[in-house]
Amino acid sequence: MTEQDTVGTYLAGYAGILTAACATGRRLTRGEREALRAQGERAAEAGVGLRVLVRAHLAAAQDVRADLRGAAADHLLAAVEEAVDAFAEGHERAQRLAIRREEAARREFIDDLLHGRSGLGHVAERAERFGLLLSHTHAVAVAEGPEPYDDGFAETRRVESSLAARFGDRRILLTTKDGRLICIAPGDQDDVLTYFAKQAYAATDGGRVAIGRSHPGVGGVVHSYEEALNALALAERMHLEGPVLRAADLLVYPVLTRDRQAMADLVRTVLGPLRAARGGARPLVDTLTAYFDTGCVAAEAARRLSLSVRAMTYRLERIHQLTGADPGDPVHRYTLQTAVIGARLLGWPDEEI
Repeated sequence: MTEQDTVGTYLAGYAGILTAACATGRRLTRGEREALRAQGERAAEAGVGLRVLVRAHLAAAQDVRADLRGAAADHLLAAVEEAVDAFAEGHERAQRLAIRREEAARREFIDDLLHGRSGLGHVAERAERFGLLLSHTHAVAVAEGPEPYDDGFAETRRVESSLAARFGDRRILLTTKDGRLICIAPGDQDDVLTYFAKQAYAATDGGRVAIGRSHPGVGGVVHSYEEALNALALAERMHLEGPVLRAADLLVYPVLTRDRQAMADLVRTVLGPLRAARGGARPLVDTLTAYFDTGCVAAEAARRLSLSVRAMTYRLERIHQLTGADPGDPVHRYTLQTAVIGARLLGWPDEEI
Protein backbone atom coordinates (compact mmCIF):
# COMPACT_ATOMS: atom_id res chain seq x y z
CA MET A 1 0.00 0.00 0.00
CA THR A 2 1.42 3.41 -0.98
CA GLU A 3 1.63 6.38 1.39
CA GLN A 4 -1.18 8.03 -0.53
CA ASP A 5 -3.38 4.97 -0.07
CA THR A 6 -2.51 4.88 3.65
CA VAL A 7 -3.46 8.54 4.11
CA GLY A 8 -6.60 8.02 2.05
CA THR A 9 -7.93 5.47 4.55
CA TYR A 10 -8.25 8.29 7.11
CA LEU A 11 -10.31 10.47 4.74
CA ALA A 12 -13.15 7.98 4.38
CA GLY A 13 -16.47 9.86 4.38
CA TYR A 14 -14.80 13.28 4.39
CA ALA A 15 -15.88 14.29 0.88
CA GLY A 16 -19.45 13.25 1.61
CA ILE A 17 -19.50 15.36 4.78
CA LEU A 18 -18.32 18.43 2.84
CA THR A 19 -20.82 17.90 0.05
CA ALA A 20 -23.73 17.48 2.47
CA ALA A 21 -22.79 20.57 4.47
CA CYS A 22 -22.35 22.73 1.37
CA ALA A 23 -25.64 21.62 -0.12
CA THR A 24 -27.61 23.59 2.49
CA GLY A 25 -24.89 25.85 3.88
CA ARG A 26 -25.20 24.26 7.32
CA ARG A 27 -22.55 23.59 9.97
CA LEU A 28 -21.28 20.08 10.49
CA THR A 29 -23.45 17.94 12.74
CA ARG A 30 -22.21 16.59 16.05
CA GLY A 31 -22.05 13.10 14.57
CA GLU A 32 -19.98 14.28 11.61
CA ARG A 33 -17.51 16.11 13.85
CA GLU A 34 -17.19 13.07 16.12
CA ALA A 35 -16.58 10.81 13.12
CA LEU A 36 -13.80 13.11 11.95
CA ARG A 37 -12.27 13.18 15.46
CA ALA A 38 -12.29 9.38 15.51
CA GLN A 39 -10.50 9.32 12.13
CA GLY A 40 -7.90 11.72 13.53
CA GLU A 41 -7.34 9.51 16.57
CA ARG A 42 -6.84 6.43 14.42
CA ALA A 43 -4.38 8.28 12.18
CA ALA A 44 -2.35 9.42 15.20
CA GLU A 45 -2.31 5.90 16.65
CA ALA A 46 -1.00 4.66 13.29
CA GLY A 47 1.79 7.24 13.42
CA VAL A 48 0.65 9.32 10.45
CA GLY A 49 1.77 12.95 10.79
CA LEU A 50 -0.78 15.74 10.99
CA ARG A 51 0.82 17.92 8.33
CA VAL A 52 0.53 15.29 5.59
CA LEU A 53 -3.05 14.62 6.64
CA VAL A 54 -4.03 18.29 6.47
CA ARG A 55 -2.56 18.54 2.99
CA ALA A 56 -4.60 15.48 1.97
CA HIS A 57 -7.77 17.07 3.37
CA LEU A 58 -7.16 20.26 1.39
CA ALA A 59 -6.48 18.30 -1.80
CA ALA A 60 -9.69 16.32 -1.30
CA ALA A 61 -11.58 19.59 -0.75
CA GLN A 62 -10.33 20.83 -4.12
CA ASP A 63 -11.87 17.76 -5.77
CA VAL A 64 -15.19 18.43 -4.02
CA ARG A 65 -15.16 22.07 -5.09
CA ALA A 66 -15.04 21.08 -8.76
CA ASP A 67 -18.61 19.75 -8.44
CA LEU A 68 -20.02 22.71 -6.47
CA ARG A 69 -21.67 25.84 -7.79
CA GLY A 70 -22.81 29.16 -6.39
CA ALA A 71 -23.57 29.36 -2.67
CA ALA A 72 -22.51 25.76 -2.13
CA ALA A 73 -19.03 26.55 -3.43
CA ASP A 74 -18.88 29.68 -1.27
CA HIS A 75 -19.64 27.62 1.86
CA LEU A 76 -16.90 25.08 1.19
CA LEU A 77 -14.14 26.95 3.00
CA ALA A 78 -16.16 27.16 6.24
CA ALA A 79 -17.00 23.46 6.04
CA VAL A 80 -13.36 22.51 5.43
CA GLU A 81 -12.29 24.63 8.39
CA GLU A 82 -14.76 22.84 10.68
CA ALA A 83 -13.83 19.42 9.35
CA VAL A 84 -10.07 19.84 9.57
CA ASP A 85 -10.40 21.35 13.05
CA ALA A 86 -12.36 18.30 14.27
CA PHE A 87 -9.92 15.89 12.63
CA ALA A 88 -6.91 17.71 14.13
CA GLU A 89 -8.57 17.73 17.56
CA GLY A 90 -8.89 13.94 17.45
CA HIS A 91 -5.31 13.57 16.22
CA GLU A 92 -3.94 15.78 18.99
CA ARG A 93 -6.10 14.09 21.62
CA ALA A 94 -4.68 10.70 20.67
CA GLN A 95 -1.15 12.09 20.74
CA ARG A 96 -1.63 13.57 24.21
CA LEU A 97 -2.99 10.26 25.45
CA ALA A 98 -0.03 8.41 23.92
CA ILE A 99 2.40 10.84 25.56
CA ARG A 100 0.72 10.38 28.95
CA ARG A 101 0.90 6.62 28.57
CA GLU A 102 4.56 6.83 27.58
CA GLU A 103 5.32 9.09 30.54
CA ALA A 104 3.52 6.72 32.89
CA ALA A 105 5.42 3.73 31.49
CA ARG A 106 8.72 5.60 31.79
CA ARG A 107 7.99 6.66 35.37
CA GLU A 108 7.01 3.11 36.32
CA PHE A 109 10.24 1.83 34.77
CA ILE A 110 12.34 4.45 36.61
CA ASP A 111 10.72 3.55 39.93
CA ASP A 112 11.25 -0.17 39.36
CA LEU A 113 14.83 0.38 38.19
CA LEU A 114 15.94 2.57 41.09
CA HIS A 115 14.17 0.66 43.84
CA GLY A 116 14.27 -2.89 42.51
CA ARG A 117 10.56 -3.39 43.18
CA SER A 118 9.94 -5.48 40.08
CA GLY A 119 11.55 -8.68 38.85
CA LEU A 120 15.06 -8.05 37.54
CA GLY A 121 14.30 -9.85 34.28
CA HIS A 122 11.20 -7.74 33.67
CA VAL A 123 13.14 -4.52 34.30
CA ALA A 124 15.95 -5.63 31.99
CA GLU A 125 13.44 -6.37 29.21
CA ARG A 126 12.04 -2.84 29.36
CA ALA A 127 15.40 -1.12 29.79
CA GLU A 128 16.46 -1.15 26.14
CA ARG A 129 13.31 0.74 25.20
CA PHE A 130 14.62 3.58 27.36
CA GLY A 131 18.20 3.42 26.09
CA LEU A 132 19.91 1.15 28.63
CA LEU A 133 21.63 -2.22 28.25
CA LEU A 134 21.51 -3.58 31.77
CA SER A 135 23.77 -6.51 30.96
CA HIS A 136 26.60 -3.93 31.20
CA THR A 137 27.86 -2.01 34.23
CA HIS A 138 26.26 1.33 35.07
CA ALA A 139 26.86 4.20 37.44
CA VAL A 140 24.35 6.72 38.75
CA ALA A 141 24.80 10.41 39.52
CA VAL A 142 22.26 12.30 41.64
CA ALA A 143 22.00 16.09 41.82
CA GLU A 144 20.00 18.08 44.33
CA GLY A 145 19.50 21.81 44.57
CA PRO A 146 17.74 24.39 46.70
CA GLU A 147 14.34 23.30 45.35
CA PRO A 148 12.80 20.08 43.96
CA TYR A 149 12.94 19.35 40.23
CA ASP A 150 10.68 17.34 37.93
CA ASP A 151 10.90 16.03 34.36
CA GLY A 152 9.24 19.05 32.79
CA PHE A 153 11.20 21.73 34.63
CA ALA A 154 13.41 24.16 32.72
CA GLU A 155 16.48 23.02 34.69
CA THR A 156 15.86 19.40 33.71
CA ARG A 157 15.38 20.27 30.05
CA ARG A 158 18.55 22.38 30.08
CA VAL A 159 20.68 19.55 31.43
CA GLU A 160 19.05 17.05 29.09
CA SER A 161 19.71 19.25 26.06
CA SER A 162 23.35 19.69 27.04
CA LEU A 163 23.85 15.95 27.42
CA ALA A 164 22.11 15.20 24.13
CA ALA A 165 24.23 17.75 22.29
CA ARG A 166 27.46 16.35 23.73
CA PHE A 167 26.70 12.61 23.93
CA GLY A 168 23.83 12.09 21.52
CA ASP A 169 24.84 8.55 20.54
CA ARG A 170 25.51 7.30 24.07
CA ARG A 171 23.11 5.12 26.06
CA ILE A 172 22.24 7.62 28.77
CA LEU A 173 19.06 8.01 30.81
CA LEU A 174 18.27 11.35 32.44
CA THR A 175 15.30 11.52 34.78
CA THR A 176 14.11 12.90 38.10
CA LYS A 177 13.18 11.21 41.36
CA ASP A 178 12.03 12.72 44.64
CA GLY A 179 12.90 16.21 43.42
CA ARG A 180 16.44 15.32 42.34
CA LEU A 181 18.04 15.11 38.90
CA ILE A 182 19.38 11.65 38.07
CA CYS A 183 21.71 10.50 35.32
CA ILE A 184 22.36 6.81 34.58
CA ALA A 185 25.29 6.08 32.27
CA PRO A 186 27.48 3.11 31.28
CA GLY A 187 30.04 2.40 33.95
CA ASP A 188 33.01 2.92 31.63
CA GLN A 189 31.88 6.42 30.59
CA ASP A 190 32.84 8.54 33.56
CA ASP A 191 33.09 11.56 31.28
CA VAL A 192 29.29 11.50 30.94
CA LEU A 193 28.68 11.69 34.67
CA THR A 194 31.39 14.30 35.15
CA TYR A 195 29.77 16.45 32.46
CA PHE A 196 26.34 15.85 33.99
CA ALA A 197 27.68 17.01 37.36
CA LYS A 198 29.00 20.22 35.79
CA GLN A 199 25.74 20.96 33.98
CA ALA A 200 23.55 20.07 36.97
CA TYR A 201 25.65 22.27 39.26
CA ALA A 202 25.06 25.21 36.92
CA ALA A 203 21.37 24.46 36.30
CA THR A 204 20.55 24.08 40.01
CA ASP A 205 22.36 27.31 40.87
CA GLY A 206 25.14 25.70 42.87
CA GLY A 207 23.53 22.43 43.92
CA ARG A 208 25.45 19.34 44.92
CA VAL A 209 26.04 16.16 42.90
CA ALA A 210 26.99 12.70 44.15
CA ILE A 211 28.27 9.93 41.88
CA GLY A 212 27.89 6.28 42.85
CA ARG A 213 30.36 3.58 41.88
CA SER A 214 29.95 1.44 38.78
CA HIS A 215 28.20 -1.91 39.31
CA PRO A 216 26.96 -4.63 36.93
CA GLY A 217 23.39 -5.62 36.10
CA VAL A 218 20.00 -4.33 37.18
CA GLY A 219 20.90 -4.60 40.85
CA GLY A 220 24.03 -2.58 40.12
CA VAL A 221 21.95 0.46 39.15
CA VAL A 222 20.08 0.26 42.46
CA HIS A 223 23.37 -0.11 44.35
CA SER A 224 24.98 2.86 42.61
CA TYR A 225 21.88 5.00 43.15
CA GLU A 226 21.82 4.21 46.85
CA GLU A 227 25.53 5.02 47.11
CA ALA A 228 24.92 8.42 45.56
CA LEU A 229 21.99 9.14 47.91
CA ASN A 230 24.05 8.07 50.92
CA ALA A 231 26.88 10.34 49.79
CA LEU A 232 24.50 13.31 49.67
CA ALA A 233 23.16 12.50 53.13
CA LEU A 234 26.69 12.09 54.46
CA ALA A 235 27.78 15.42 52.98
CA GLU A 236 24.87 17.12 54.73
CA ARG A 237 25.70 15.60 58.10
CA MET A 238 29.47 15.98 57.81
CA HIS A 239 29.36 19.43 56.20
CA LEU A 240 31.60 18.17 53.43
CA GLU A 241 32.73 20.82 50.98
CA GLY A 242 32.82 20.61 47.23
CA PRO A 243 30.00 20.45 44.66
CA VAL A 244 30.79 16.91 43.47
CA LEU A 245 31.06 13.89 45.76
CA ARG A 246 32.18 10.44 44.69
CA ALA A 247 31.05 7.45 46.70
CA ALA A 248 34.40 5.80 46.03
CA ASP A 249 36.12 8.60 47.97
CA LEU A 250 33.83 8.25 50.98
CA LEU A 251 34.07 4.52 51.66
CA VAL A 252 35.79 5.07 55.01
CA TYR A 253 32.63 6.57 56.52
CA PRO A 254 30.37 3.53 56.09
CA VAL A 255 33.18 1.41 57.53
CA LEU A 256 33.40 3.63 60.59
CA THR A 257 29.66 3.54 61.20
CA ARG A 258 29.14 -0.15 60.50
CA ASP A 259 29.34 -0.81 64.25
CA ARG A 260 27.37 2.16 65.56
CA GLN A 261 27.61 1.07 69.18
CA ALA A 262 31.39 0.81 69.04
CA MET A 263 31.63 4.24 67.44
CA ALA A 264 29.31 5.73 70.07
CA ASP A 265 31.49 4.22 72.82
CA LEU A 266 34.59 5.75 71.23
CA VAL A 267 32.99 9.19 71.03
CA ARG A 268 31.74 9.11 74.60
CA THR A 269 35.05 7.80 75.96
CA VAL A 270 37.40 10.09 74.02
CA LEU A 271 35.35 13.27 73.66
CA GLY A 272 32.91 12.93 76.57
CA PRO A 273 35.25 14.81 78.98
CA LEU A 274 34.92 17.91 76.78
CA ARG A 275 31.45 18.45 78.25
CA ALA A 276 33.19 19.73 81.39
CA ALA A 277 34.60 22.72 79.49
CA ARG A 278 33.08 26.17 79.91
CA GLY A 279 30.53 26.48 77.12
CA GLY A 280 30.24 22.69 76.75
CA ALA A 281 31.76 20.32 74.24
CA ARG A 282 30.58 21.95 71.00
CA PRO A 283 33.24 24.73 70.72
CA LEU A 284 36.07 22.29 71.36
CA VAL A 285 34.68 19.68 68.93
CA ASP A 286 34.48 22.43 66.30
CA THR A 287 38.08 23.33 67.14
CA LEU A 288 39.23 19.77 66.53
CA THR A 289 37.19 19.59 63.31
CA ALA A 290 38.82 22.73 61.91
CA TYR A 291 42.26 21.59 63.08
CA PHE A 292 42.04 18.23 61.35
CA ASP A 293 40.34 19.65 58.23
CA THR A 294 43.27 22.03 57.72
CA GLY A 295 45.89 19.30 58.02
CA CYS A 296 46.66 20.20 61.66
CA VAL A 297 47.77 23.74 60.78
CA ALA A 298 46.78 25.77 63.82
CA ALA A 299 47.01 29.16 62.10
CA GLU A 300 44.69 28.14 59.26
CA ALA A 301 42.26 26.48 61.69
CA ALA A 302 42.22 29.68 63.77
CA ARG A 303 41.40 31.72 60.66
CA ARG A 304 38.48 29.42 59.81
CA LEU A 305 37.08 29.79 63.32
CA SER A 306 37.75 33.56 63.44
CA LEU A 307 40.09 33.06 66.41
CA SER A 308 43.53 34.35 67.20
CA VAL A 309 46.34 31.81 67.00
CA ARG A 310 46.82 32.23 70.74
CA ALA A 311 43.16 31.38 71.39
CA MET A 312 43.46 28.38 69.11
CA THR A 313 46.54 27.16 70.95
CA TYR A 314 44.75 27.57 74.26
CA ARG A 315 41.81 25.48 73.05
CA LEU A 316 44.09 22.68 71.86
CA GLU A 317 45.84 22.67 75.23
CA ARG A 318 42.48 22.60 77.00
CA ILE A 319 41.44 19.59 74.89
CA HIS A 320 44.68 17.85 75.93
CA GLN A 321 43.98 18.59 79.59
CA LEU A 322 40.40 17.33 79.52
CA THR A 323 40.84 14.22 77.35
CA GLY A 324 44.42 13.28 78.06
CA ALA A 325 45.01 13.10 74.29
CA ASP A 326 47.33 15.60 72.62
CA PRO A 327 46.10 16.71 69.16
CA GLY A 328 49.69 17.41 68.18
CA ASP A 329 50.86 13.86 68.98
CA PRO A 330 50.58 11.54 65.92
CA VAL A 331 49.50 8.58 68.07
CA HIS A 332 46.81 10.54 69.93
CA ARG A 333 45.82 12.40 66.77
CA TYR A 334 44.46 9.29 65.04
CA THR A 335 42.19 8.43 67.98
CA LEU A 336 40.97 12.01 68.32
CA GLN A 337 40.32 12.41 64.60
CA THR A 338 38.40 9.13 64.40
CA ALA A 339 36.31 10.19 67.39
CA VAL A 340 35.61 13.59 65.81
CA ILE A 341 34.48 11.91 62.58
CA GLY A 342 32.24 9.63 64.62
CA ALA A 343 30.80 12.62 66.49
CA ARG A 344 29.93 14.32 63.20
CA LEU A 345 28.34 11.14 61.84
CA LEU A 346 26.31 10.58 65.00
CA GLY A 347 25.40 14.24 65.56
CA TRP A 348 27.16 14.43 68.93
CA PRO A 349 27.15 16.48 71.15
CA ASP A 350 23.88 18.00 69.88
CA GLU A 351 22.24 14.56 69.96
CA GLU A 352 22.51 11.98 72.70
CA ILE A 353 24.17 8.73 71.66
